Amino acid sequence: MSKTVKPYGEEAGSKKKQVEQMFDNISHKYDFLNHFLSMGIDKGWRRKIIRMMQADKPRDILDVATGTGDLAVLEAQKIPGARVTGFDLSQGMLDVAAEKVRKLGLDNVELIRGDAENMPFPDNAFDAITVAFGVRNFENLEKGLAEMLRVLRPGGKAYILEFSQPEHFPFKQVYGFYSKTLLPFFGKVISGDSSAYTYLPESISVFPYGTDMMNILKKTGYQPLEHIPVTFGVATIYVAAKPEA
Repeated sequence: MSKTVKPYGEEAGSKKKQVEQMFDNISHKYDFLNHFLSMGIDKGWRRKIIRMMQADKPRDILDVATGTGDLAVLEAQKIPGARVTGFDLSQGMLDVAAEKVRKLGLDNVELIRGDAENMPFPDNAFDAITVAFGVRNFENLEKGLAEMLRVLRPGGKAYILEFSQPEHFPFKQVYGFYSKTLLPFFGKVISGDSSAYTYLPESISVFPYGTDMMNILKKTGYQPLEHIPVTFGVATIYVAAKPEA
C-alpha cells in the first residue's frame, strides 16, 4: 500500500475533500498551467489514447476525473457515434469543461459531478472508460478502479493515463529537478495555490507505476492488456479489459 499524500496536509480533512478543494481553487488556471508546464506534450498523450480507442469504436464512453474536459471533448469529436459522459468531483473544473463543450457545440457530451469511488451509474453501462491523471487522486485506488470495472461492460476496455517516473539517465535526473523545483515554483506563481503543485510531484513519487500498476489492475479484477510508457516514462498509458462473462 502506497503512502497517502494530501494536497493540504494531514490536518485539513480527507484526501477526497482536499483534492476537490484543490481543483476548485486552480480550475481557472488549470488548462493554461497543464499545457505550459508540460510544454504541450500532454496533448499528444491524449491523442494517442484516442487512436487506440478508435479501432474498437466504443459508443458509450465514460471519462472519469474529466477535469476541464480535454479528453472527453476529443472522444466526442474523434470517435464516430460516441456518447461521452464526463464525470468529476470538482464543480469548478466541470464549469470550465461545460463552457468548452458549449463553445464547441457538442451535443454528445454530458457532464456529471460526483465521486469516482461511488458512481451513480448502473452495472455494465459503458463500452469504454478513460481517466487521464485522475487515479492518482483517488482516496482509495483499488476502490476507484473496482467502481470503474463495475460500470464497464464485459469485453470493454479501460484506458488510464497517469504520471510515472523516468528510470534512465539523464532524463531521470532532469525530470526530477524539473518536477521538484521548477514545477512547484511556476505552479505557485501562476495558480496562486502553492500546495497544488507541491502535491503533484509528491503524489507521483509514491504512486505505483509500470508492472506494479498492472498488478493492481489484475488484483482488482481487470484483464491487463498493455502498459505503454510515453515521453521517456514521464507518463504511462495502461490498457485493461473487463473479462467476458
